[in-house]
Amino acid sequence: MIPLDRASPLPLWAQLQGQLRERIQSGEFDRHFPTDEQLVREYRVSRQTIREAIRRLQLAGLVKRERGRGSYVPSPTELEQPLSQFYSLAASIHEQGLEERSVMLDQKVSRNAVAASHLGLAEDTDLVEIRRLRYAGDEPLAIDDSWLPLAIGEVLLDEDLRKGSIYEQLALRAGTRVTRSTERIRAASADAATRKTLALPRGEAVLVLDRLVFMDRQAVEWRRSLIRGDRFTFVSEWNPGTP
Repeated sequence: MIPLDRASPLPLWAQLQGQLRERIQSGEFDRHFPTDEQLVREYRVSRQTIREAIRRLQLAGLVKRERGRGSYVPSPTELEQPLSQFYSLAASIHEQGLEERSVMLDQKVSRNAVAASHLGLAEDTDLVEIRRLRYAGDEPLAIDDSWLPLAIGEVLLDEDLRKGSIYEQLALRAGTRVTRSTERIRAASADAATRKTLALPRGEAVLVLDRLVFMDRQAVEWRRSLIRGDRFTFVSEWNPGTP
């Protein structure tokens, strides 16, 4: 525990909220969350400060309170995505009752030989790169790195992409409507930087998803997503019938 800084302009409840969030994400409170009285003694702050910090954690979905049980850390929500249809991660998060948002990591013109090759372009072709850290509720879920041909993706360079789907913006701004995609999914170990960015628990793998998206026969996006393996499940349904 780091002592709260009473000289800081950041309110004590906000400092406490940040520390408790880190302790929750480390798994410290998986079996038992301290009572208000225990936190008052540990941090030497008022009960009102404790309650405000916990209230904020409740709003973020990190803590629940129940009469007779007190405060506890709920079991993590696992998102499920059927593989029988085209989908966007934003829509999948919304459909399961969680807030969807992104932190922009890159939004620029760049070059990538692997992406260009997938898009059927020369290796030195200028592309639009959109790199985002995707959140489901208050937790980081995935790192998306999208590459688009400049003629198609240029409209996205000045767009606010912190919420929603790239495909929605392409349809709205450029009339580009995707019609199909192919995906390859595999499990992999995360490097230290990815593990830190995704707050990935030790021992958990990431799902590496490579997606190539088309508008009719034209490839319009190649994307590599690193998705938390402990928070996301792909579900396939098989129905015997006439081919």
